[in-house]
Amino acid sequence: MTIAIVGGGLAAATAATELREKGYDGDVVIYSAEDHLPYERPPLSKEVLLGSKQVEEAQVHDSAWYADNHVQLERGVKVVSIDPAAHTLRAEPIAGGESTGVESTVHSYDRLLLATGASPRHFPAADKVSDPVYLRTVEDNARLLEALKPGAKVLIVGAGWIGLEVASAARQKGAEVTIYEVADLPLVAVLGPEVARLFADLHRAHGVDLRLSTPVDEAAMAGADLVVVGIGAVPNTELAEQAGLDVDHGVLVDETLRTSDPDIYAVGDIASQQHPVLGRRIRVEHWDTAIEQGKVAAHNLAGASEQYTHLPYFFTDQYDLGMEYFGSVGPEGYDRVDIEGDTDVANGGAFRAYWVKDGTVRAAMHANDWDASDAVRDSIGTAR
Repeated sequence: MTIAIVGGGLAAATAATELREKGYDGDVVIYSAEDHLPYERPPLSKEVLLGSKQVEEAQVHDSAWYADNHVQLERGVKVVSIDPAAHTLRAEPIAGGESTGVESTVHSYDRLLLATGASPRHFPAADKVSDPVYLRTVEDNARLLEALKPGAKVLIVGAGWIGLEVASAARQKGAEVTIYEVADLPLVAVLGPEVARLFADLHRAHGVDLRLSTPVDEAAMAGADLVVVGIGAVPNTELAEQAGLDVDHGVLVDETLRTSDPDIYAVGDIASQQHPVLGRRIRVEHWDTAIEQGKVAAHNLAGASEQYTHLPYFFTDQYDLGMEYFGSVGPEGYDRVDIEGDTDVANGGAFRAYWVKDGTVRAAMHANDWDASDAVRDSIGTAR
Protein backbone atom coordinates (compact mmCIF):
# COMPACT_ATOMS: atom_id res chain seq x y z
CA MET A 1 0.00 0.00 0.00
CA THR A 2 1.30 3.47 -0.89
CA ILE A 3 0.70 6.36 1.49
CA ALA A 4 1.24 9.78 -0.08
CA ILE A 5 1.83 12.82 2.12
CA VAL A 6 1.32 16.24 0.57
CA GLY A 7 3.26 18.89 2.45
CA GLY A 8 6.83 19.11 3.67
CA GLY A 9 6.50 20.52 7.17
CA LEU A 10 6.44 19.19 10.71
CA ALA A 11 3.08 17.43 10.43
CA ALA A 12 4.15 15.59 7.28
CA ALA A 13 7.50 14.50 8.69
CA THR A 14 5.91 13.45 11.98
CA ALA A 15 3.36 11.28 10.18
CA ALA A 16 6.11 9.58 8.16
CA THR A 17 8.15 9.03 11.31
CA GLU A 18 5.22 7.52 13.17
CA LEU A 19 4.39 5.19 10.29
CA ARG A 20 7.89 3.74 10.33
CA GLU A 21 8.21 3.64 14.11
CA LYS A 22 4.92 1.74 14.38
CA GLY A 23 6.07 -0.82 11.85
CA TYR A 24 4.28 0.20 8.67
CA ASP A 25 6.36 -1.26 5.83
CA GLY A 26 4.50 -0.01 2.74
CA ASP A 27 5.62 2.82 0.51
CA VAL A 28 5.65 6.34 1.99
CA VAL A 29 6.12 9.33 -0.30
CA ILE A 30 6.33 12.95 0.86
CA TYR A 31 5.73 15.71 -1.71
CA SER A 32 7.22 18.98 -0.46
CA ALA A 33 7.05 22.34 -2.21
CA GLU A 34 10.12 23.55 -0.31
CA ASP A 35 13.64 22.50 -1.28
CA HIS A 36 14.63 22.11 2.36
CA LEU A 37 14.37 19.04 4.52
CA PRO A 38 11.19 19.22 6.65
CA TYR A 39 11.73 21.56 9.59
CA GLU A 40 9.94 23.05 12.57
CA ARG A 41 8.78 26.64 12.15
CA PRO A 42 8.63 27.96 15.77
CA PRO A 43 12.44 28.32 16.07
CA LEU A 44 12.38 30.73 13.11
CA SER A 45 10.82 33.37 15.35
CA LYS A 46 12.55 32.23 18.53
CA GLU A 47 15.97 30.54 18.96
CA VAL A 48 17.16 30.80 15.35
CA LEU A 49 16.21 34.46 15.16
CA LEU A 50 18.08 35.13 18.40
CA GLY A 51 21.12 33.23 17.16
CA SER A 52 21.05 30.59 19.91
CA LYS A 53 20.22 27.82 17.44
CA GLN A 54 21.23 27.15 13.85
CA VAL A 55 18.51 26.68 11.26
CA GLU A 56 19.73 23.14 10.60
CA GLU A 57 18.86 22.27 14.19
CA ALA A 58 15.20 22.92 13.38
CA GLN A 59 15.13 20.03 10.91
CA VAL A 60 12.94 17.10 11.95
CA HIS A 61 15.53 14.61 10.59
CA ASP A 62 18.71 14.75 8.60
CA SER A 63 18.71 13.50 5.02
CA ALA A 64 20.07 10.10 5.99
CA TRP A 65 16.97 9.32 8.04
CA TYR A 66 14.68 9.41 5.01
CA ALA A 67 16.97 7.10 3.06
CA ASP A 68 17.54 4.74 5.97
CA ASN A 69 13.78 4.50 6.64
CA HIS A 70 12.79 4.19 2.99
CA VAL A 71 10.74 7.38 3.00
CA GLN A 72 10.72 8.89 -0.46
CA LEU A 73 11.11 12.65 0.02
CA GLU A 74 10.36 14.62 -3.13
CA ARG A 75 11.46 18.22 -2.63
CA GLY A 76 10.79 21.26 -4.77
CA VAL A 77 7.60 19.82 -6.24
CA LYS A 78 4.00 20.91 -6.04
CA VAL A 79 0.99 18.64 -6.09
CA VAL A 80 -1.38 20.49 -8.41
CA SER A 81 -4.35 18.13 -8.46
CA ILE A 82 -5.84 15.05 -6.83
CA ASP A 83 -8.29 12.60 -8.38
CA PRO A 84 -9.89 10.82 -5.41
CA ALA A 85 -11.89 8.44 -7.61
CA ALA A 86 -8.77 7.23 -9.42
CA HIS A 87 -6.56 7.48 -6.32
CA THR A 88 -4.01 9.55 -8.20
CA LEU A 89 -2.27 12.89 -7.84
CA ARG A 90 -0.35 15.07 -10.25
CA ALA A 91 2.94 16.64 -9.13
CA GLU A 92 4.97 19.24 -10.99
CA PRO A 93 8.51 20.50 -10.33
CA ILE A 94 8.57 24.07 -9.06
CA ALA A 95 10.51 26.41 -11.33
CA GLY A 96 13.97 26.90 -9.93
CA GLY A 97 13.53 24.12 -7.40
CA GLU A 98 15.74 21.13 -6.81
CA SER A 99 13.30 18.36 -7.69
CA THR A 100 14.63 14.95 -6.78
CA GLY A 101 13.18 13.32 -9.86
CA VAL A 102 9.44 13.90 -9.97
CA GLU A 103 8.29 15.03 -13.40
CA SER A 104 4.91 16.51 -14.27
CA THR A 105 3.28 13.12 -14.08
CA VAL A 106 0.52 11.26 -12.33
CA HIS A 107 1.26 9.13 -9.29
CA SER A 108 -0.95 6.57 -7.59
CA TYR A 109 -1.75 6.34 -3.89
CA ASP A 110 -3.85 4.09 -1.70
CA ARG A 111 -4.27 6.58 1.13
CA LEU A 112 -3.32 10.22 1.24
CA LEU A 113 -2.53 12.76 3.93
CA LEU A 114 -2.97 16.48 3.32
CA ALA A 115 -0.56 18.55 5.40
CA THR A 116 -0.34 21.63 3.22
CA GLY A 117 -0.13 24.14 6.06
CA ALA A 118 -1.02 27.80 5.89
CA SER A 119 0.27 30.94 4.19
CA PRO A 120 0.76 34.35 5.83
CA ARG A 121 -2.16 36.68 5.31
CA HIS A 122 -1.16 39.24 2.72
CA PHE A 123 -1.08 42.98 3.44
CA PRO A 124 -1.14 44.76 0.05
CA ALA A 125 -0.52 48.22 1.52
CA ALA A 126 2.98 47.20 2.55
CA ASP A 127 3.90 46.22 -1.00
CA LYS A 128 3.46 49.81 -2.16
CA VAL A 129 6.24 51.23 -0.01
CA SER A 130 8.53 48.37 1.02
CA ASP A 131 9.59 44.78 0.53
CA PRO A 132 7.95 43.37 3.65
CA VAL A 133 8.92 40.16 5.41
CA TYR A 134 6.27 37.54 6.18
CA LEU A 135 7.92 35.11 8.57
CA ARG A 136 7.07 31.58 7.45
CA THR A 137 10.10 30.04 5.77
CA VAL A 138 13.85 29.62 6.22
CA GLU A 139 14.36 32.30 3.58
CA ASP A 140 12.18 34.74 5.51
CA ASN A 141 14.18 34.01 8.63
CA ALA A 142 17.44 34.69 6.78
CA ARG A 143 16.20 38.13 5.72
CA LEU A 144 15.32 38.97 9.31
CA LEU A 145 18.65 37.76 10.64
CA GLU A 146 20.43 40.07 8.22
CA ALA A 147 18.24 43.06 9.02
CA LEU A 148 17.98 42.91 12.80
CA LYS A 149 20.94 45.04 13.80
CA PRO A 150 21.55 47.66 16.47
CA GLY A 151 19.79 50.87 15.54
CA ALA A 152 17.74 49.39 12.70
CA LYS A 153 14.22 50.79 12.52
CA VAL A 154 11.84 47.84 12.47
CA LEU A 155 8.13 48.35 11.92
CA ILE A 156 5.84 45.41 12.68
CA VAL A 157 2.28 45.22 11.43
CA GLY A 158 0.24 43.10 13.83
CA ALA A 159 0.72 42.28 17.51
CA GLY A 160 0.02 38.56 17.29
CA TRP A 161 2.39 35.76 18.27
CA ILE A 162 4.73 36.23 15.29
CA GLY A 163 4.80 40.01 15.62
CA LEU A 164 5.55 39.94 19.34
CA GLU A 165 8.22 37.25 19.06
CA VAL A 166 9.96 39.16 16.27
CA ALA A 167 9.72 42.33 18.36
CA SER A 168 11.36 40.53 21.27
CA ALA A 169 14.24 39.29 19.12
CA ALA A 170 14.65 42.67 17.45
CA ARG A 171 14.86 44.54 20.75
CA GLN A 172 17.34 42.02 22.15
CA LYS A 173 19.51 42.71 19.09
CA GLY A 174 19.34 46.47 19.65
CA ALA A 175 16.86 47.41 16.93
CA GLU A 176 14.24 50.11 17.37
CA VAL A 177 10.77 48.54 17.19
CA THR A 178 7.36 50.02 16.49
CA ILE A 179 4.28 47.80 16.39
CA TYR A 180 0.98 48.84 14.82
CA GLU A 181 -2.08 46.89 15.95
CA VAL A 182 -5.69 47.71 15.12
CA ALA A 183 -7.06 45.91 18.19
CA ASP A 184 -7.18 47.48 21.63
CA LEU A 185 -4.57 45.05 22.97
CA PRO A 186 -2.11 42.49 21.61
CA LEU A 187 -3.44 38.91 21.54
CA VAL A 188 -6.77 40.05 22.94
CA ALA A 189 -8.78 37.69 20.74
CA VAL A 190 -6.94 34.73 22.26
CA LEU A 191 -6.19 35.80 25.80
CA GLY A 192 -8.86 38.35 26.61
CA PRO A 193 -8.06 41.79 28.04
CA GLU A 194 -7.09 40.56 31.51
CA VAL A 195 -3.97 38.76 30.27
CA ALA A 196 -3.43 40.57 26.97
CA ARG A 197 -2.61 43.80 28.75
CA LEU A 198 0.25 42.03 30.54
CA PHE A 199 1.89 41.40 27.16
CA ALA A 200 1.41 45.05 26.25
CA ASP A 201 3.14 46.04 29.49
CA LEU A 202 5.95 43.56 28.85
CA HIS A 203 6.84 44.96 25.44
CA ARG A 204 6.58 48.57 26.51
CA ALA A 205 8.88 47.80 29.44
CA HIS A 206 11.42 46.60 26.89
CA GLY A 207 11.24 49.77 24.83
CA VAL A 208 8.77 48.80 22.12
CA ASP A 209 6.67 51.62 20.72
CA LEU A 210 3.36 49.76 20.82
CA ARG A 211 0.63 51.64 18.99
CA LEU A 212 -2.71 50.02 19.72
CA SER A 213 -6.04 50.74 18.01
CA THR A 214 -3.89 52.24 15.26
CA PRO A 215 -3.79 51.21 11.61
CA VAL A 216 -0.41 51.63 9.97
CA ASP A 217 0.05 54.27 7.28
CA GLU A 218 2.26 54.25 4.20
CA ALA A 219 4.47 57.06 5.46
CA ALA A 220 5.40 55.09 8.57
CA MET A 221 6.25 52.00 6.55
CA ALA A 222 8.28 54.01 4.06
CA GLY A 223 10.40 55.39 6.89
CA ALA A 224 11.34 52.00 8.34
CA ASP A 225 14.45 49.99 7.52
CA LEU A 226 12.39 46.80 7.68
CA VAL A 227 8.67 46.08 7.65
CA VAL A 228 7.48 42.78 9.12
CA VAL A 229 3.87 41.73 8.54
CA GLY A 230 2.24 39.33 10.99
CA ILE A 231 -1.52 39.61 10.60
CA GLY A 232 -2.44 35.95 10.69
CA ALA A 233 -2.43 33.05 8.26
CA VAL A 234 -4.76 31.48 5.71
CA PRO A 235 -5.05 27.68 5.45
CA ASN A 236 -3.85 26.27 2.14
CA THR A 237 -7.06 24.51 1.14
CA GLU A 238 -6.88 25.00 -2.63
CA LEU A 239 -5.84 21.42 -3.31
CA ALA A 240 -8.57 20.03 -1.09
CA GLU A 241 -11.13 22.21 -2.85
CA GLN A 242 -9.90 21.03 -6.26
CA ALA A 243 -10.29 17.42 -5.08
CA GLY A 244 -13.91 18.08 -4.10
CA LEU A 245 -13.39 17.64 -0.36
CA ASP A 246 -15.61 19.44 2.13
CA VAL A 247 -13.98 22.76 3.04
CA ASP A 248 -15.18 25.55 5.30
CA HIS A 249 -12.39 27.81 6.66
CA GLY A 250 -10.27 24.66 6.66
CA VAL A 251 -10.56 21.09 5.45
CA LEU A 252 -13.40 19.48 7.36
CA VAL A 253 -12.31 16.30 9.14
CA ASP A 254 -14.05 14.02 11.60
CA GLU A 255 -12.87 12.85 15.01
CA THR A 256 -10.31 10.56 13.34
CA LEU A 257 -8.96 13.33 11.06
CA ARG A 258 -10.59 11.75 8.00
CA THR A 259 -11.92 14.09 5.34
CA SER A 260 -15.14 13.65 3.35
CA ASP A 261 -13.19 11.14 1.24
CA PRO A 262 -12.58 7.90 3.20
CA ASP A 263 -9.00 7.51 1.94
CA ILE A 264 -7.84 11.08 2.53
CA TYR A 265 -6.91 12.58 5.90
CA ALA A 266 -5.88 16.14 6.79
CA VAL A 267 -3.78 17.49 9.66
CA GLY A 268 -2.18 20.62 11.02
CA ASP A 269 -3.01 24.17 9.99
CA ILE A 270 -5.60 23.13 7.40
CA ALA A 271 -7.60 20.65 9.50
CA SER A 272 -10.93 21.83 10.92
CA GLN A 273 -11.66 18.92 13.21
CA GLN A 274 -14.85 17.85 14.92
CA HIS A 275 -13.15 17.57 18.30
CA PRO A 276 -14.61 14.77 20.44
CA VAL A 277 -13.69 16.40 23.76
CA LEU A 278 -14.53 20.02 22.99
CA GLY A 279 -17.73 19.02 21.17
CA ARG A 280 -17.21 21.49 18.33
CA ARG A 281 -15.05 22.16 15.31
CA ILE A 282 -11.67 23.69 15.87
CA ARG A 283 -8.68 24.49 13.68
CA VAL A 284 -5.36 25.08 15.44
CA GLU A 285 -2.25 26.61 13.86
CA HIS A 286 0.36 25.50 16.37
CA TRP A 287 3.43 23.29 16.61
CA ASP A 288 1.98 20.79 19.06
CA THR A 289 -1.09 20.15 16.92
CA ALA A 290 1.08 19.40 13.90
CA ILE A 291 2.95 16.78 15.90
CA GLU A 292 0.05 15.11 17.68
CA GLN A 293 -2.31 15.11 14.69
CA GLY A 294 0.51 13.76 12.52
CA LYS A 295 0.86 10.79 14.86
CA VAL A 296 -2.85 9.98 15.02
CA ALA A 297 -3.26 10.37 11.27
CA ALA A 298 -0.37 7.96 10.73
CA HIS A 299 -2.10 5.31 12.84
CA ASN A 300 -5.32 5.73 10.89
CA LEU A 301 -3.66 5.79 7.49
CA ALA A 302 -2.18 2.42 8.42
CA GLY A 303 -5.61 1.00 9.28
CA ALA A 304 -6.57 2.16 12.77
CA SER A 305 -9.61 4.24 13.69
CA GLU A 306 -8.22 6.39 16.48
CA GLN A 307 -9.85 9.63 17.58
CA TYR A 308 -7.76 12.74 18.03
CA THR A 309 -8.60 13.91 21.56
CA HIS A 310 -5.54 16.02 22.34
CA LEU A 311 -6.42 19.49 23.66
CA PRO A 312 -4.87 22.56 22.05
CA TYR A 313 -1.51 23.66 23.41
CA PHE A 314 0.85 26.44 22.47
CA PHE A 315 3.81 28.28 23.91
CA THR A 316 5.77 31.45 23.40
CA ASP A 317 9.13 32.89 24.43
CA GLN A 318 9.45 36.66 24.60
CA TYR A 319 12.39 38.31 26.38
CA ASP A 320 12.65 36.44 29.69
CA LEU A 321 9.00 35.39 29.56
CA GLY A 322 8.14 31.78 28.85
CA MET A 323 4.47 30.85 28.62
CA GLU A 324 2.43 27.68 28.03
CA TYR A 325 -1.31 27.69 27.27
CA PHE A 326 -3.63 24.68 27.37
CA GLY A 327 -7.23 24.20 26.28
CA SER A 328 -9.59 26.44 24.33
CA VAL A 329 -12.08 29.01 25.55
CA GLY A 330 -14.31 28.61 22.51
CA PRO A 331 -16.74 30.96 20.80
CA GLU A 332 -19.02 31.19 23.83
CA GLY A 333 -16.32 33.04 25.75
CA TYR A 334 -15.68 32.91 29.48
CA ASP A 335 -17.22 34.26 32.66
CA ARG A 336 -14.01 35.24 34.43
CA VAL A 337 -10.25 34.81 34.52
CA ASP A 338 -8.65 33.76 37.79
CA ILE A 339 -5.05 34.98 37.99
CA GLU A 340 -2.73 33.74 40.71
CA GLY A 341 0.79 34.98 41.35
CA ASP A 342 2.96 37.92 40.34
CA THR A 343 1.93 39.43 36.99
CA ASP A 344 4.95 41.74 36.77
CA VAL A 345 6.57 39.46 34.20
CA ALA A 346 8.85 42.23 32.94
CA ASN A 347 10.64 41.92 36.27
CA GLY A 348 10.62 38.16 36.62
CA GLY A 349 7.09 37.65 37.90
CA ALA A 350 5.41 34.27 37.53
CA PHE A 351 1.70 33.57 37.47
CA ARG A 352 -1.06 31.17 36.47
CA ALA A 353 -4.33 32.08 34.78
CA TYR A 354 -7.55 30.09 34.45
CA TRP A 355 -10.37 30.94 32.04
CA VAL A 356 -13.63 29.78 33.61
CA LYS A 357 -17.05 29.26 32.00
CA ASP A 358 -20.08 27.94 33.93
CA GLY A 359 -17.83 26.94 36.81
CA THR A 360 -15.48 24.87 34.63
CA VAL A 361 -11.93 25.65 33.54
CA ARG A 362 -11.93 25.87 29.73
CA ALA A 363 -8.34 27.09 29.29
CA ALA A 364 -5.34 27.71 31.50
CA MET A 365 -1.80 29.02 31.21
CA HIS A 366 1.30 29.72 33.20
CA ALA A 367 3.96 32.33 32.69
CA ASN A 368 7.48 31.63 34.02
CA ASP A 369 6.10 28.92 36.33
CA TRP A 370 7.56 25.80 34.73
CA ASP A 371 6.85 23.55 37.69
CA ALA A 372 3.17 24.26 37.10
CA SER A 373 2.89 22.80 33.58
CA ASP A 374 1.27 19.52 34.58
CA ALA A 375 -1.06 21.08 37.15
CA VAL A 376 -2.18 23.78 34.74
CA ARG A 377 -2.83 21.27 31.96
CA ASP A 378 -4.70 18.93 34.30
CA SER A 379 -6.98 21.74 35.45
CA ILE A 380 -8.80 21.78 32.10
CA GLY A 381 -12.33 20.51 32.59
CA THR A 382 -12.25 20.74 36.37
CA ALA A 383 -14.65 22.73 38.54
CA ARG A 384 -13.51 26.09 39.82
